[in-house]
Amino acid sequence: MSALEVELVAADRMVWQGEASFVRARSIDGELGILPGHSPLLGVLVEGAVTIDTGGSKQSVTIDSGFLSVDHNRVTIVAAQVDASGLTA
Repeated sequence: MSALEVELVAADRMVWQGEASFVRARSIDGELGILPGHSPLLGVLVEGAVTIDTGGSKQSVTIDSGFLSVDHNRVTIVAAQVDASGLTA
């Protein structure tokens, strides 16, 4: 199974970019879990945690609100504000 290509972008900067095996975020319709091969999706995100599982570790940030786009194993998350204090180098 191929990996997800993930970009996490705040209004003023690129926060995180890389490959992941799983992405979790909260949308206005509930919790979203994205795995490779997920069907195309555009979702509105609410305040909460975004978790990115890179296979060897989990990266976690908190966003205020934003949107998530999934297409062809590419996940783009855009938020106005991102608290990236949970990211590891």
